[in-house]
Amino acid sequence: MRIAIDGPAGAGKSTVARAVAGALGFTYLDTGAMYRAVALAALRGHPEPAAAQIGLGGRVTLDGEDVTAAIRAPEVSERASVVAAQPAVRRALVTKQQALMRSGDWVAEGRDIGTVVAPDAELKVFLVASPAERARRRAAQLGADPAIVELEQAVRDQRDAARADSPLRAADDAVEVDTTGLPVDEVVARIVALVGTS
Repeated sequence: MRIAIDGPAGAGKSTVARAVAGALGFTYLDTGAMYRAVALAALRGHPEPAAAQIGLGGRVTLDGEDVTAAIRAPEVSERASVVAAQPAVRRALVTKQQALMRSGDWVAEGRDIGTVVAPDAELKVFLVASPAERARRRAAQLGADPAIVELEQAVRDQRDAARADSPLRAADDAVEVDTTGLPVDEVVARIVALVGTS
């Protein structure tokens, strides 16, 4: 079974998807980490960032190096959104993601899982939250000013939604879950309950 969890930055995708995978005994696929790793490769001058070897699991590796912490740096986050808008990068990573998800049970999160990577996923969820809530969460992670994060987030949202290749949007058959003000365990419980109806 494949569960696709999409949504904008700060909606809770990574935290929720990881917890849903744990609750169900499924494998978790953090596609955002893949784009961040490519962005880090680009920042480091890799000649073909999308061709770099990315390892996922408990830790994220880039050409064999543990970059779990490095890919969360603000400059990498900013570059990841730019890199993700490049059609060649998206095609390369979507191909890798689809290959990973061909067998087994998966919970994959990103911005185009339900629309592009796994349009035939058995369950599609689109997480949303108010801009202020999303900015507060991201600012807490980064130790940044929520007001500045909210402004940067608006730019990123626009870029993600307007890109020609795999824009951010909910799949027609996705279930929208608003995470504003909800504890993670409640969001996870809602999604796990949806699995039984899929």
